[in-house]
Amino acid sequence: MASTSKEDGQPSIGSLVQEATKDFSTVLRGEIELAKLELTSTVKYAGAGAGFFVGAVVLVLFSLTFGLIALAEGLVALHIWRWAAYLIVFGFLLLVVAALVWLGIRSVKRVKAPKRTIATGKETLAYLKRPDQHA
Repeated sequence: MASTSKEDGQPSIGSLVQEATKDFSTVLRGEIELAKLELTSTVKYAGAGAGFFVGAVVLVLFSLTFGLIALAEGLVALHIWRWAAYLIVFGFLLLVVAALVWLGIRSVKRVKAPKRTIATGKETLAYLKRPDQHA
């Protein structure tokens, strides 16, 4: 038999395996607990960082209004009628929007379907439907 006798005082194979399993389980639980603690702090920091970025974006968007008003008032200081100065800034914004839309359309037109992936997917599906014909 594989178990040792009581005479030599050595533990049996079964008790060694049981002890190793218990120790492995303890170590695994400890590792999982450590991962949970690390992930909790990481997620907390990531959430705080994302919140700071969102706050910064909101403030930039609000400050753009003041920047555009300042630009229009700067044109007024150059002796352009106030209504014309604001119309010039508005026209400038429309040009920026048009350029962004044009760039967006150009980028979207470059999107192509993954032809090779679709082809291999169809081949795999055909093979799975009739595996006896491909042998």
